[in-house]
Amino acid sequence: MLSTPSPSISATQEPALYATDSSPTAPPAAVTPSPPPPRRGRPAARTSGILAAFLLLVVVLAVSLAVGSKQLSLAEVWQGLIDPDSPAHPVVRQLRLPRTLLGLLAGMALGVAGAVMQAVTRNPLADPGLLGINAGASAAVATSAAFLGITGVDGYIWFALAGAAVVTGCVYAVGGGRGATPARLALAGAALNAALYSYVSAVMLLDAASLERLRFWTVGSLASADLATVLRVLPFIAVGLLIALAAARPLNALALGDDQARALGAHPAAVRAAAIAAVTLLCGAATAACGPLVFVGLLVPHLVRALTGPDLRWLLPACALLAPVLLLGADVVGRVLGRPGELQVGIMTAVLGGPLFLHLVTRSRAVRS
Repeated sequence: MLSTPSPSISATQEPALYATDSSPTAPPAAVTPSPPPPRRGRPAARTSGILAAFLLLVVVLAVSLAVGSKQLSLAEVWQGLIDPDSPAHPVVRQLRLPRTLLGLLAGMALGVAGAVMQAVTRNPLADPGLLGINAGASAAVATSAAFLGITGVDGYIWFALAGAAVVTGCVYAVGGGRGATPARLALAGAALNAALYSYVSAVMLLDAASLERLRFWTVGSLASADLATVLRVLPFIAVGLLIALAAARPLNALALGDDQARALGAHPAAVRAAAIAAVTLLCGAATAACGPLVFVGLLVPHLVRALTGPDLRWLLPACALLAPVLLLGADVVGRVLGRPGELQVGIMTAVLGGPLFLHLVTRSRAVRS
């Protein structure tokens, strides 16, 4: 009986087979993970938010030109802008256009100034109104009107700038300088704010002529706006906005602390000086033209951060777009509610801004808890 030959293993197969059985298991080669794809959602959302804010601003500008004691259609507004013979021309060109442009400039100034102050002081309650900067400008304007007889914005603006600069320095110094805490800054600003507004009230009560001239100005009003006033404050606000936007990146670095900011190439003292100069120009010019307006610089940065995050390169442009929306919207509401007269915009910003800010504070506490 023939036996079936067993399958033979070739010489080339045998070493490989035994090598596989006897050799130790080699460690797997390290695999370098591929970098995650860049996140495009956040920049896209920011860009979309900026475009939406711009469109909203355009709508509010159109509404501000159309709504008032006399209702106008958009077609009538357009004819009033381009046709001197149109019946709407005096209303649109002489009254509502200067008022709208001044509200646009003042809103941009106060919104950006509030965001810059919150970044420099690291205080979420920092605001030109709450920290006394507007009160310093108001006190200087009241002094110039009562004791020097100055009645026009040409003279007001220089005193307002000086008053805003002095109070900014005082609040920063009294609050502790570089070691200032949010609580100390808020307390120092509240104390100076109360003292300066008491001084303004005393000056107006002692001088009937000053009371008559500054009666609406001290409340905060756009009613007396004209193109001359717009042109006078435009250079100061434009320079202040440029300084603030140029300081956005160094202010981002400053938020990490002075040492980290120096490591990133920023100069903390120069950045703070530039920020104070921007705030002084913006608040002084806006206060000289419109009077003290509250809650605009405080509320708008909090609303915008939900859209852009804390990056000032996005936050400041968004504040420049949305702060005029709040200010002009409050002005339009005051015109509608006060017909045939009007409620001054300073009253409306306080009425609308207070509850909105309380809502933001309670919502943020609920999120943290």
